[in-house]
Amino acid sequence: MALRFYNTLTKTKEEFTPLVAGEVRVYNCGPTVYDYAHIGNFRSFTFADLLRRWLEYRGLRVRQVMNLTDVGHMVADADAGEDKLEKRARERKQDPWALAEMYIRAFLEDARALRFQSAEIYPRATDHIPEMISMIETLVRKGIAYEVKGAVYFDVRKFPGYGRLSGNTLDQLHAGARIEPHPDKRHPADFALWKQDAAHLMQWDSPWGRGFPGWHIECSAMSMKYLGPTFDIHTGGEDNIFPHHEAERAQSEAATGEPFVRTWMHARHLFVNGEKMSKSLGNFFTFRDLAQKGFGGVEVRYLLLSTHYRQSCNFTLEGLEGAKKSVHRLREFDQNLAKATGAGRNPEIARTIEGARRRFEEALDDDLNMAPALAAVFDLVRDVNRLSPSAEDAADARAFLHRVDVVLGVLDAEAGAEELPDAARDLIRQREEARAGRDFARADTLRKALLEVGIEIKDTKDGPEWRQTGQTRWRRHGG
Repeated sequence: MALRFYNTLTKTKEEFTPLVAGEVRVYNCGPTVYDYAHIGNFRSFTFADLLRRWLEYRGLRVRQVMNLTDVGHMVADADAGEDKLEKRARERKQDPWALAEMYIRAFLEDARALRFQSAEIYPRATDHIPEMISMIETLVRKGIAYEVKGAVYFDVRKFPGYGRLSGNTLDQLHAGARIEPHPDKRHPADFALWKQDAAHLMQWDSPWGRGFPGWHIECSAMSMKYLGPTFDIHTGGEDNIFPHHEAERAQSEAATGEPFVRTWMHARHLFVNGEKMSKSLGNFFTFRDLAQKGFGGVEVRYLLLSTHYRQSCNFTLEGLEGAKKSVHRLREFDQNLAKATGAGRNPEIARTIEGARRRFEEALDDDLNMAPALAAVFDLVRDVNRLSPSAEDAADARAFLHRVDVVLGVLDAEAGAEELPDAARDLIRQREEARAGRDFARADTLRKALLEVGIEIKDTKDGPEWRQTGQTRWRRHGG
């Protein structure tokens, strides 16, 4: 069966064929790093990880880019107002650059705990200001963007396809509908590419004066730098469709004259106990909040995976307990298969495995339809247990289960994670040398470098111990 994905742009499910044979170029809208990512964010990121894993399962090489927004994303996704990161920095009386660094590190730690595959690159907006300025200059030169008082706006009326992704029309977006009028804009829906604000802490020189980029231009500049003017898939949450992705598509295609993204894919909202997540309702959770309640990354991952990405997901602690039980059942099945004895093969077990494989693959080929895919796996667990497999049968079933887990990512990985990577081993050695020389600043820098490669370190009276992020067991260095 061919891969089929729902394309937000065309509003239809389409057969997916990559632009370059054997390779898929994917851009994921990543976190705005002004706080710890919450489970609504991770719903979208878990979907992105599932997509990548399924494409790789199907033998495709995935070039995955996930941005880190560390400037220019305004409160309430507005076109003007206060920058989310700078607002948080002011509240905490911290440097915004340092705050962004802390939350980037936290996001990557949480992503490892949730067993996300690492993106090929995590570009930071603040590292790509020259690319943004260059793109804005192109739009101004083409007459599609205009400068007013040091700010630059995109003229939506110069791009006839504006609104096609979200379903909005310019008439619907007229002043008083969804966008507040602005005296400097030619049309209320025009959006800022470059802004000026003397109070903004993070600023750069530009042809229009000192200022900072708009949120939308960042993703266009970064995605095209690493994936080219046209790439295969762009993902995000449904709240990104408008205005963010609508603006991305317009400015990118206006700048290059080429199609920007071939397939747009969006995850639906996550609700908690049937309501929109809100701190005032007491139902707002970061992944770290759930970890403090005794839940690990694997069960959170499983729960977020188990609802189809285009259906709203209702997150409850009871559901998380159910996810924990489901993960335990799969792990217990895996362990029991490893202990099976006896010789010979039962043809019924072979047919059961083949049927489960076919159902699993057909379900995920059909727009990542996870519910029937999981049903196929748990039917296999039930049927193989009933048939009392021999060692050979168990080995076949276990091979299938581990192949499935390339996509699910929920089986116990600790047994295969005993080896400390050479790069991490060298960092630990350097850190011990720094500690011996009482260079504690360098030791702390090396601790952070270890976290970047997924290794946590703690000091004990018997020497350093380490573990991979998201695991529970500490191991002695060198032992």
